[in-house]
Amino acid sequence: MNLDIIFEDEYIICVNKPNNMLVHHAYLSRNLADETSLLQFIIEETGLKVYPIHRLDRKTSGLILLAKKTEHVSKFQELFTADEIQKTYFGVVRGHSPETKIIDSPVKGKDANVHKEALTHLKTLENITLDIPVKPYDSSRYSLVELSPKTGRMHQLRVHTLKISHPLIGDAKYGDKNHDIMFDENFGWKNLFLHAGKLAFKHPFSSEELILKASFPEDWNTLFKEFSWKNPLD
Repeated sequence: MNLDIIFEDEYIICVNKPNNMLVHHAYLSRNLADETSLLQFIIEETGLKVYPIHRLDRKTSGLILLAKKTEHVSKFQELFTADEIQKTYFGVVRGHSPETKIIDSPVKGKDANVHKEALTHLKTLENITLDIPVKPYDSSRYSLVELSPKTGRMHQLRVHTLKISHPLIGDAKYGDKNHDIMFDENFGWKNLFLHAGKLAFKHPFSSEELILKASFPEDWNTLFKEFSWKNPLD
């Protein structure tokens, strides 16, 4: 596996994170020898010690920004806090989702007792009906959605798609097991279909207007061909 570097300058490095890779190990987590985190992988490939600017779930693929110095982290984090970074994710969901939808629904934070305001804009790009039965129906329906989170809550997109009854495919926690099994048994696709595809922002140090894009993992490309869907990043 090669490290896919999307952008690099003296302040940051932006990489395309693979599915099923932790960004970093939590303190006192499992034996570090069990798996390589993204931060370890970057050190191995480049020799750089870097610092995450934002979060990306283990199972989510795509763009993540990392600072080369700790003192630069906060300047980039301010862009996220002020919604001055346009984040575009892509997901495959169960059912035919609405053409557009604003999901304005609180999401639990790390403290499970506290709900925080959360806002996501959803746009449906493609849909399909398959002649493959999934209980309790004799066919199955799916949509390709573009998701633009306006807040950065933990698991926000996974929770929000579930709240409108269109959970993401491959999401063991918030998804629909029957459809996940169908995807695996019929197509061999096991990963979470959530990809951080695009980031657009003005660089806080260089003032350069950046539009960064991360290509989709291989199972996405296979799905686009199988379903005759257009790749939204082409």
